[in-house]
Amino acid sequence: MSSNERGNELGEFLKARRMELRPELAGLPKPSDPRRRVKGLRREEVAALAAISPDYYARIEQGRRGAPWSTLDAIARALRLDDAGREYLFGLSATDAARPRRRRSQKVPVQVQRLLDNLSGMPALVLGRRMDVLAWNQLAAALITDFGGIPERHRNYIRVLFTDPDMRILYPRWEETARLCVAQLHMEVARDPREPRLAGLVGELSVLDADFRRWWSDHQVVVRSRGTKDFRHPVVGDLTLDWDTLTCAGDPDQQLISFSAEPGSPSHKGLSALAAMIGSATASPEASPTAESAHRHDQSSPTSSPSSPGRKQ
Repeated sequence: MSSNERGNELGEFLKARRMELRPELAGLPKPSDPRRRVKGLRREEVAALAAISPDYYARIEQGRRGAPWSTLDAIARALRLDDAGREYLFGLSATDAARPRRRRSQKVPVQVQRLLDNLSGMPALVLGRRMDVLAWNQLAAALITDFGGIPERHRNYIRVLFTDPDMRILYPRWEETARLCVAQLHMEVARDPREPRLAGLVGELSVLDADFRRWWSDHQVVVRSRGTKDFRHPVVGDLTLDWDTLTCAGDPDQQLISFSAEPGSPSHKGLSALAAMIGSATASPEASPTAESAHRHDQSSPTSSPSSPGRKQ
């Protein structure tokens, strides 16, 4: 992302945030003029709240000039930005580098893959930059999809979410999940705005999916490290699982995501049943086409775990 592109992204973000913030929520009197066309804040109102001149704020929003930390902080407070919004604002406002950085491809350490494999009762996967799926265990493949059957260049969580029709069935609240992922992808742009593969992913999904294109233009941002997600699994039925995130010490850009259920709950029983199916298939490979397919994937992809019952091959 060039300086001009970053300025446009910053401007669109600021405009989106001020247009959704009503004056009375920003501490201003409720507008009494019936002819007012702006639902949110006007530029001059943001400038007044941030104690800067309207012209100065306009140039910042238009990407025509940068701003010091103190000014950005004042604008963030004026727009009532949360922590994710502030991080995004400051990330986009950072000094641009002369040339794009070349990033090394990410590899999951053997120890981390071993940890995943030992989590036999807990679905877990590792996401890298751009939300690439770097590694997973058998239960994650059985719960979500056979990542080993996806070409490595397309093995990206948000890409799978938008391009695989089965995901709209697997996630009963697909729109909520997808919008959260789009907001998280916006944060990836702020952290690494000169990453060409990230720009390519955004461009590809914008062409392929109208929902992605619309939600990307909303410029919502979020940072989430834990939560709850619903699944409608084709074999074990409805599951409500808690998810949590651990940052890998050797590479802070790698996040281990684990899913778990309250012991004794229906979801815990469903997850246990899915794990038992995997154990049964592994114990009797000659009787299971799934296990034979898993063996082929295991031989061809050192970071993948065998595919598992319940999800497509």
